[in-house]
Amino acid sequence: MKILVIGSGGREHALVWKLAQSPLVTEMWCAPGNAGIAQERTKKTEKPVECANIGAEDLPGLLALAQEKRVDFTVVGPDNPLALGIVDLFQKHGLKIWGVNQKAAQFESSKVFSQKFMEKHGIPTALAGTFSDVTAAKRFCATLGGKCVVKADGLALGKGVLMCLNQTMAEKAVDEIMVGKAFGAAGANVVIQEFLEGIEVSMHALCDGKTAKIFPTSQDHKRALDGDRGLNTGGMGTYSPTPFLTDAELAETARTVLEPFMRGCVAEGIDYRGLLYPGVMLTKSGPKILEFNARFGDPETQVYLTRLENDLVELLDASASGTLAKQELKWSPLASVCVVMASGGYPGSYPKGKVITGLAAANALPHTKVFHAGTALRDGQIVTNGGRVLGVTALGTDVKAAQAAAYAAVEQIRFEGAQFRRDIAAKAF
Repeated sequence: MKILVIGSGGREHALVWKLAQSPLVTEMWCAPGNAGIAQERTKKTEKPVECANIGAEDLPGLLALAQEKRVDFTVVGPDNPLALGIVDLFQKHGLKIWGVNQKAAQFESSKVFSQKFMEKHGIPTALAGTFSDVTAAKRFCATLGGKCVVKADGLALGKGVLMCLNQTMAEKAVDEIMVGKAFGAAGANVVIQEFLEGIEVSMHALCDGKTAKIFPTSQDHKRALDGDRGLNTGGMGTYSPTPFLTDAELAETARTVLEPFMRGCVAEGIDYRGLLYPGVMLTKSGPKILEFNARFGDPETQVYLTRLENDLVELLDASASGTLAKQELKWSPLASVCVVMASGGYPGSYPKGKVITGLAAANALPHTKVFHAGTALRDGQIVTNGGRVLGVTALGTDVKAAQAAAYAAVEQIRFEGAQFRRDIAAKAF
């Protein structure tokens, strides 16, 4: 089986790494990939994964690559190509592809669409309003006492969410998104939600249009600095499982969220095949959905796939084919922790091209895998090439042991300006 993975981040490296372990896979490509992905080999044939210099949003280029290489199955990592309709395009040309179609991708590409869907289909969520008018948006913030969350409607690399504690902050956030266009066209409309208090967890579920299979819980760390301070980022680290939901509570959360979600999709003619990733706030009045994502989280993928015991090719094929009910997800009892090492200055502006050392030493540690996110190969050396550079991931008998192993690996790695949080998974204790 020939497989193409689309994307270039830590999520895509984790997908490539896991897919390459399948005995079904003979050849693999990744577009555009990164320096770490280029080091992976298929387990069955020992062939290196080839990186193709085609951007994840170059849909015609990706289609031509899949046709030229006679790819059997394409796996889409990031949100943008899904929102642009890559699944619809490939299917129109008779190619098998995993990921949600353009209609289903609206759950992530439009927070307004997502909020209205939740309200219509009885999915527990925050009290919210959606606005295209600045004055009306500010007026609604005032009804919440200014304590609210202001979200750009469209895709903003996980950064279009501003937390506000008073009316001054709220009005500034509305101006920043709608007037100052901090997130470009993504901020033409906004969703303003009440500020929910509680513990936030990431849920993932694999869907095939009819069936949804829930993953164990994980917890992402969005803020740049220790203690959840600093700016929002795409994610500075994560761990799985979390201690905040028992198996019974997770099943109940799945029932109150996934069942009405799947029913609502069927009612509205949305064939949801792919990954559903709701951000969930565990409030005093029960779990509430903050937003939906329509693909694997990053860095959640890194901890999930190091724990997953199934053949990922078989699972994704069942998701695309509508046969997921026959599959049982199997998880390692070990815990997994991923610590993101980022470039100095991230999530603001940052330099590129800094030489990275110590990767081999880190990867040689037991139960440890360094996933590359923003890296490139230059003159035979691996260098930084993005904001989030590496996802240093380790397994352990429990979260504490996995945390210690991940940080031991981080200590092996050096590049100029490297920054990382030192409290990933601390909330579990």
